[in-house]
Amino acid sequence: MEWEEPAIVLRTTMYGETGLLVYLLTQEQGVCRGLVKGGMSRRQRATWQVGTLIVARWRARLPEQLGALSGEVVRHCAAPLLYSALGLGLLSSACTLCAEALPEKEAYPALFTEMVRFLSVLSVSPENPPIADYARWECFLLKELGYGLDLSRCAVTGHENGLCYVSPRTGRAVSDEGAGEWRDRLLPLPSFLFDETDGTPSGWQDALTLTGYFLRRAVFAAHHRPLPAARQRLADMVRDYSGAIEKLDSSF
Repeated sequence: MEWEEPAIVLRTTMYGETGLLVYLLTQEQGVCRGLVKGGMSRRQRATWQVGTLIVARWRARLPEQLGALSGEVVRHCAAPLLYSALGLGLLSSACTLCAEALPEKEAYPALFTEMVRFLSVLSVSPENPPIADYARWECFLLKELGYGLDLSRCAVTGHENGLCYVSPRTGRAVSDEGAGEWRDRLLPLPSFLFDETDGTPSGWQDALTLTGYFLRRAVFAAHHRPLPAARQRLADMVRDYSGAIEKLDSSF
């Protein structure tokens, strides 16, 4: 069996002395694994950096076997982020979530397209990490996994305006009017999740709290696993970054 298609490197681990076990996200094959012989060599190492977009070639005698993997680089996404800790955090979190949340060998073509789009935005402007784009990407991931948030209208009043909370039980939006005495039990809903703006520092934190809650409860807790460490580190980084921006703004 053999296939060739575009892929994103999600994770690598050493295999033997010089080999690499590589996890990929592809458009038609979904998440899959392959063995790269000599993947730790100086010549090949750059090809298998996390976040790199490649054309992957996978070969095995049977589809259930660990196939031999090779690839050619289309675009390095991590290289422009070498001096952006937060940018690398966004990259690492997105790739880790795909590697750990998606079942192997199930195609998610729309998610692959969104992942490529996000990585393109991330690598183009490393000095301005696209946190809002990342939060919207996590919403898309939840949707693809069957746990999409319903942000179309208020679950209580049915109105489409004034949405500012999400029910932690149902994942449906709630307006300020509909929140009533339950507002303290609801999750804040930043408006940039549905208006495509860049958001605000406090909104970024609210968004990651929101998506993190549903990723933890609906995706990982169901398999008795915690939220990945890379995602937890990202939340801490965004909190510190947001605090620094707010402190700088208050000084003017």
